[in-house]
Amino acid sequence: MADINLTPTLDGRTALVTGSAKRVGREVLLALADAGADVAVHYRQSGEAAAATAETAREYDVAATTVQADVTVPDEVDTMIARCEAELDTIDILVNAVGPLPQGRWDELSLAEWRRTIEGCLYGTYLCTQAVLPTMRDTHWGRIINFGVADARDDRAVPMNFPYFAAKKAVLLFTRTVAYDTQDNGITVNAVSPFAVENTVVDVSGYPRGRPARFNDVIAPILFFCTDAAEYISGQNIAIDGGRLQEA
Repeated sequence: MADINLTPTLDGRTALVTGSAKRVGREVLLALADAGADVAVHYRQSGEAAAATAETAREYDVAATTVQADVTVPDEVDTMIARCEAELDTIDILVNAVGPLPQGRWDELSLAEWRRTIEGCLYGTYLCTQAVLPTMRDTHWGRIINFGVADARDDRAVPMNFPYFAAKKAVLLFTRTVAYDTQDNGITVNAVSPFAVENTVVDVSGYPRGRPARFNDVIAPILFFCTDAAEYISGQNIAIDGGRLQEA
């Protein structure tokens, strides 16, 4: 039987996690640092939180830096990638975790809120992915993990927060598209789609297993996607919903 190692050893790798100053992005970044990757903490406005996260990451004996950017602005994304490469190295692992979530019905949200959501979720994922792909192709190794949302994987009617679900549905299709386009480049592109994560809800009544997803529930598949054991898995999406959407 082949020797299969499901625990990633990311020594010598560099990871960029967008939206990683706080919340689930922070936990993902720290898990990658714990696995040995040098890490770039991305933020837009939360500079102090980003600096604190980078300091925590260094406790794992890895290099860590902070990078500021609006991921919907091409020039800012290019500058962010250049800074990562100058202060760390070329990016081997990209986790696209940015995703603004509006609160309201589709017909109550302003056009500005629609644009902010779609640009943050979809355009940000596209621009960051486009920026790191050339080097990943050159090195013939790369891991890209995008964040979807569990409710977006099927064609469900979601009047509340609709722009978010529409954008995340597009992110899942984009994931499959880039996976197809990089199948011979040593790159994998996958997605994780949580339903609700531990710091985003208060009332958990009616939730699968009586709770939202824990950070580790989200981190586990991301770490798996980064292993060499997962090098033949690309274009896939793992719904982290406790079985909530499995009804017939």
